[in-house]
Amino acid sequence: MSAREPVTHPASNSFGGQAVVEGVMIRGPRSIAVAVRRPDGEIAIRTRGLGGRLTNLVRRVPLVRGMLVLWETLAIGIWALAWAGAVHNDEVDEHGEARPFGVVGWAVLLLVLSFAISVFFAGPVLLTSWLSAWLPDLAVIAIEGVVRVGLLLGYIRLIGRSEDVQRVFQYHAAEHKAVQALEQGRELSVQSVRRLPKEHPRCGTSFLLTVAVVAAIAFMFAGLEPLWWRFASRLILIPVIAAVSYEAIRFGGLHLGNALVRTLFSANLALQKLTTRDPDDEQIQVAIASLNAALEMEREAAEAARG
Repeated sequence: MSAREPVTHPASNSFGGQAVVEGVMIRGPRSIAVAVRRPDGEIAIRTRGLGGRLTNLVRRVPLVRGMLVLWETLAIGIWALAWAGAVHNDEVDEHGEARPFGVVGWAVLLLVLSFAISVFFAGPVLLTSWLSAWLPDLAVIAIEGVVRVGLLLGYIRLIGRSEDVQRVFQYHAAEHKAVQALEQGRELSVQSVRRLPKEHPRCGTSFLLTVAVVAAIAFMFAGLEPLWWRFASRLILIPVIAAVSYEAIRFGGLHLGNALVRTLFSANLALQKLTTRDPDDEQIQVAIASLNAALEMEREAAEAARG
């Protein structure tokens, strides 16, 4: 498709997204758009609507909405990644859809997610369990939190060595820049978007670090004994930790004008230096195309709602 003329939209902080294989997914209040650079250089775009009346009501309930958003983000992310990978590998069907995962694909995905959760939440427990014989509970839990953050940073640095992942990090930065252009009411052009920071306060990377901090606080109340409970509590509390972390990120995003909030979020922004790389103009074009498609979907949904 050809590039659209640069457009300036009213400022909005209701949009976010993620990087996918050679592309960007943008999510608005009622829609999703994915734009991917095809092997022939053209940009493929896929859109879909979001949610119904029930989910919209749930989004107004603090804490509960955090668990809903986490689940939706996981489901939408899997769909977007699968479609982007299919486009990049020229494996879409005649309707532009990715081929279904199949039983094996879902089994592998479930295995990977289970392994990641086990390593991030249960791994630090295993690595620090022997310390409880010599140190107070609070000290052991604090060390467990440090180990958890260390595992997160180590994993990000390790995968960041891959050239393919570095390109994903470039699209990640392009998504941040495009969303910030919208939030600031700037023109959605490559020249305008390029000048903006590649870090964003509401980034998913920030969410991961916030989860690690909230988890350390929550686990102080869960206790260390017996060992089976220490393992179980880490897994049982995941939804609660995710919900509180979402509210913290949401609050921070709405109050960035406050000096204290900016200070607290500085670590989150620093962490994004590991998960973003400066994008080139073609990658920024893809991010803008995805954002424009999402904005068009939102406009159509608003018109339909008005009747």
